[in-house]
Amino acid sequence: MNGQSILGGGRGSVGEVFVAFLKLGLTSFGGPIAHLGYFRESFVVRRRWIDEAGYADLVALCQFLPGPASSQVGFALGLMRAGPLGALAAWAGFTLPSAVLMLLFAYSASSFDGPIGLAAIHGLKLVAVAIVAQAVWGMARTLRPDRSRAGLALVALAAVTLVDGAWGQITAIGLGAVGGLWLCRAITPAPGGSVQFMVRRKVGATCLAIFTLLLVGLPLLASAFGLQGLALLDAFYRSGALVFGGGHVVLPLLQTAIVEPGWTDDATFLAGYGLAQALPGPLFSFAAYLGALVVSVPGGMIGAGVALVGIFLPGLLILVGALPFWEALRARPAAKAALHGVNAAVVGILGAALYNPVWVSAVISPYDFAIAVAGFILLTVWRTPPIVVVMLVALLATAQSLRLVSGV
Repeated sequence: MNGQSILGGGRGSVGEVFVAFLKLGLTSFGGPIAHLGYFRESFVVRRRWIDEAGYADLVALCQFLPGPASSQVGFALGLMRAGPLGALAAWAGFTLPSAVLMLLFAYSASSFDGPIGLAAIHGLKLVAVAIVAQAVWGMARTLRPDRSRAGLALVALAAVTLVDGAWGQITAIGLGAVGGLWLCRAITPAPGGSVQFMVRRKVGATCLAIFTLLLVGLPLLASAFGLQGLALLDAFYRSGALVFGGGHVVLPLLQTAIVEPGWTDDATFLAGYGLAQALPGPLFSFAAYLGALVVSVPGGMIGAGVALVGIFLPGLLILVGALPFWEALRARPAAKAALHGVNAAVVGILGAALYNPVWVSAVISPYDFAIAVAGFILLTVWRTPPIVVVMLVALLATAQSLRLVSGV
């Protein structure tokens, strides 16, 4: 695959890139893996912006890095097509539709205080149970297919359960990487193409330095100056920087960063997460909802903007930083083995999140359990489109909650 220079233009226009990704932002339901399928159909098969081997290698790179893989792939495709402005256009076109819808939901959240609203929120929480269970099931089948990686997933689950806060996730990921170096060296990697972006090493190194400085410096600055805006930016930046394995993994990270400090409550958090499953585009747009509703810090439009920038920025910085070094790194057996271990740890992290806060906050009756299981079966066995499952589960749960309230 022939890459384009990050300092120059590509073969297309910024407007062309924005329109192409805006269409995807309005129609790409189904989550990160489905998004990669939409991208392949749009940019490999129909538009031919990139060939099959090059696309496969680009996906492999973005799966290797922390951050939202589908958004990183889209950002890189925009970069190839129309340079840096094309990369920003791709991100904006893909992200803004769902972000705006999540923001509108946040502004209407006060209308959910009555019986109907509370019932709808409970329904959305049950949607989250089915969706997260599907993610755990699918990722477990692909990321821990042998005993070694299954064991690493269990160790990660235990680490997240026993170690409170963000350190639990960091510990789990670290143990996964170390365990991968020890147990996963014999695993044969899937064949891939060759990514050769013409990004200068100096540019890449600068982006990696900025990524690290923000990760280390934001909490120090927020603590030293007592600025709540910086604390909010740090919470979302740190969550985006530690996501391995897809957008669903951001759930426990955001729960730790936003709910535990008291910026919002579990019910509000899970209602927004449930709604995010019904929308097209990246799951990270959930950040706009949370940023708008946080208390004791800048909320509203400012909070939504800070949250969106904070959660996406680390993944995009580390992507550009990795491009000039990827080919040499991926050839090293140790890097491959560590990645296998990290991916297995991701399954454990998500499994812990399925129990707490998702399950314990949503499943409070046998009827809730039946609805959640039905949603899970529809997703995994019948392959029902997520939007249909979201509507059906939310409707059933809302009807049951209203029945209980009315005493019928």
